[in-house]
Amino acid sequence: MPATGQAWSRVTIPVSGHTNEGMALDIAARIAEAFEAELNVLFAPADPAELSPWLGEGFMGTVQMSTLDTLKAASEESELAARAQFATTGYAKKVFSALESPVWQDLAEETRLSDLVVFGETSAKGQGMLSEAFQQVLMEERAGVFVARQPLNVAGTAVVAWDGKEPSSRAARRAVPLLKKAAKVVVVGAPVGDSPAHLDRLASYYAAHGIAAQIDSFPKGEIHTQLADACERHGADYMVAGAYGRSRLREFAFGGTTRHLLQNTSINLYMAH
Repeated sequence: MPATGQAWSRVTIPVSGHTNEGMALDIAARIAEAFEAELNVLFAPADPAELSPWLGEGFMGTVQMSTLDTLKAASEESELAARAQFATTGYAKKVFSALESPVWQDLAEETRLSDLVVFGETSAKGQGMLSEAFQQVLMEERAGVFVARQPLNVAGTAVVAWDGKEPSSRAARRAVPLLKKAAKVVVVGAPVGDSPAHLDRLASYYAAHGIAAQIDSFPKGEIHTQLADACERHGADYMVAGAYGRSRLREFAFGGTTRHLLQNTSINLYMAH
């Protein structure tokens, strides 16, 4: 078990009731079980408060009332589906609750009292009901986020991408409890070029935490391609990486490592901004 003060006690996963959330829920349960932590499943319904500008203040016509009724019925159906999926999760130390309006404010409060927040691939790619929640939790709350994409062996191999900058350093530090569960940890990055990363410094930091990390140095080149190659070369179960070292607008307009990892790879990701 991790040293005192390093264990995680609550792993949170927002859900929408969609059938494609089974993988993420299973991985969240696996991580929670590794720490004997609480699995906190949060149903995030469509929020009527977001319709208020369209509905208008003090006026509720037939169309508006019909829209709210439809939204309520859809939310109730989705919650039933989410609860059914929750019931099939084999991990015993679990709780289920529905977020209240304003939903994103309620989610923020839950996030601040969680050690890790898990999302599925669809949300991380900016699709589906929880795409805005993913951005909020990662960028606004700056929480540790695990993007669950494929079956996870918590005790497997972890690759840590590090460039010495704030986002990657924050992710590298916050992931320590999870990395302590891994059988193999590899620190990767480019020690040459415009932004050299002193990989041995992070390896030394991990050694102080009882983690014997290997180092895999990259030559100067296309970093996101080398990250994907490193994960394949080491048989990584997940990668630890900082998110959006530059603005999201620049990432969207010009591309970037974070965008590439989220959109063009299938590796599980632990990320922090």
